[in-house]
Amino acid sequence: MASKSELRQLEEHMDTAQSYEDWLSAARDHDALTGKAEWRQEEPSELYDHAQIRYRLDRLRKFRKQKDWTSLLYALNEGIHGNMGGMGKSVLYRQARSGTKVVIEQYIQEIDDALRLLAELPDEVIPTQQKLDFFYRSNVCYGRSALMLSGGGVLGFLHVGVVSELLRQGLLPRVVSGSSAGSIVAAALAAYTDEEMAELDLVGMMESGEDGNKGVLWQWVSGMGSRLSAEDTEKLIAATIPDLTFGEAYAKTGRQVSITVAPAEPHQRSRLLNAVSSPNVYLRSAAMASCAIPGVFPAVMLQAKNELGEAQPYLPARRWVDGSVADDLPAKRLSRLFSTNHYIVSMVNPIARAFLPRDDKVRPLRQAATSLGMGIGREMLNFYRGVAKKYGENWPKFNMMMHSVHALLDQEYSGDINIVPKFRFQNPLNLITQPNEEELRQLVKEGERATYSRIEPIRRCTQISRTLEEILHRFEYGDLRPAPGTYRRPKSSRRRPPPTAAQKKALKSAMASRSGKVSRSRTAGGANRSAASVKKRSIA
Repeated sequence: MASKSELRQLEEHMDTAQSYEDWLSAARDHDALTGKAEWRQEEPSELYDHAQIRYRLDRLRKFRKQKDWTSLLYALNEGIHGNMGGMGKSVLYRQARSGTKVVIEQYIQEIDDALRLLAELPDEVIPTQQKLDFFYRSNVCYGRSALMLSGGGVLGFLHVGVVSELLRQGLLPRVVSGSSAGSIVAAALAAYTDEEMAELDLVGMMESGEDGNKGVLWQWVSGMGSRLSAEDTEKLIAATIPDLTFGEAYAKTGRQVSITVAPAEPHQRSRLLNAVSSPNVYLRSAAMASCAIPGVFPAVMLQAKNELGEAQPYLPARRWVDGSVADDLPAKRLSRLFSTNHYIVSMVNPIARAFLPRDDKVRPLRQAATSLGMGIGREMLNFYRGVAKKYGENWPKFNMMMHSVHALLDQEYSGDINIVPKFRFQNPLNLITQPNEEELRQLVKEGERATYSRIEPIRRCTQISRTLEEILHRFEYGDLRPAPGTYRRPKSSRRRPPPTAAQKKALKSAMASRSGKVSRSRTAGGANRSAASVKKRSIA
């Protein structure tokens, strides 16, 4: 039986781990002491349909062992589902620290192996067209994952740590959204490639600014002691985000990044700015609007690039404010645009933890009381918003606090996997105090540590969708691409994201290379026929 002191030491080790590998080693030791390692090996459980998972796993293994590819394809066609038999429930990933049931991990890995094997089978075994139909359809049906970055003032630096660790593990989704403080990190993801993000020091860039002078960052968060300055925020964003439009950023990185902005006028709706809905809008302009907290910053007019490459107003009659006011986590809109159905939420709002679901079995009375309390809170804050519109400029710091509370109460703040970093700022007023560089880097590190415990759930729950994306990329631009004219694009392929500039260039190069080979082959064939003809005439 494990002693409490041993468990406490391991938990402290995990809380202060400097890397995911270090954390995982301590987590495995913790599971061994608590008996959760044995729980992972035991298949029966009321938390999921273990019999169905075992049956499907054995069936896939049998078909693969017998090399019965037709039956294997049929079995996969029956349903590749992220929550098959309840295996995607978050409660299954909260029992043990180092992972979930081993049989679930084996089942996911078996599907992964089967998909890769089928993709590389020769055409005479499974025709290319049949494979394309299957993979495109499976990709649409299975769906995609999205990362949503919440608002949170200076605590937005926690997002930097979350994103850095997901990139390090190769688990960052291609679909990302951000609002308020999260919009700056989302815009950076839109503009910088994986390699650039790995080398980037966002804290250093924000701390110094474009002109290299210290103080841009603390002016942004402290408001020079009296009120926050829109000019300082603009400098901070300019120091961090390149001067690119959403369309240009997508062509560079291939990330489908969205930024939420809310209307400053009544009777208007919030917007989700991205390369699909607003490709010509500047990233900087969108991030600035998403950070424009009502009663603290003036509303922002968006800027876009015209046909001549010049900046001009975008919807000049409209002004926009902080996106977290209306749609901090725009799951429904992301689903319509990008076929997402699985959401990873990085939540840095200092009060949100009280409203995030901790288990799947909430008592009805407690749930009703919470809903009633939130309803009353919304009405009170709606009344306050009306007052703030009239007198808000006189209370910038108080408005910052009330705005954060309103955004919290007015929306749903949870996803399939929630990353909730620990932080010291429990008082919302501290969100606008002056942080130094050391404190900011500590926030980034806390964001990384908060991600460690979510790495395995993210890895397992997104593994199949990542594999489908990789296979389709190989069919469209890589080694599995069929020869032109030998296949037709399935209807389901219309939901696929458009190619980036790099993909277009690679595809053009491949087609030119293939065309050159065909041309040389024809030339060589013609030369051989001419030589043979001359030889025949000479013999005659």
